[in-house]
Amino acid sequence: MKISVKVKPGAREEYIKEIGEGNFEVAVKEPPVQGKANRAVARALAEYFHVSQSQVSIVSGYTSRNKVVEIT
Repeated sequence: MKISVKVKPGAREEYIKEIGEGNFEVAVKEPPVQGKANRAVARALAEYFHVSQSQVSIVSGYTSRNKVVEIT
């Protein structure tokens, strides 16, 4: 399944909010440096959907706050 994710890196607290059908807002504490925030988003989504982290991949928007993520 593919979902749209709006990322908020460098947040004070981590959370995941569903803001619509297949649209999520994910806040992570890690900064957007050297892929740290992307790894944190993948980890948070894997935990949220109860899948392994290897089943979560960023399809597009690797350097953007708006991403398309595929969960297998």
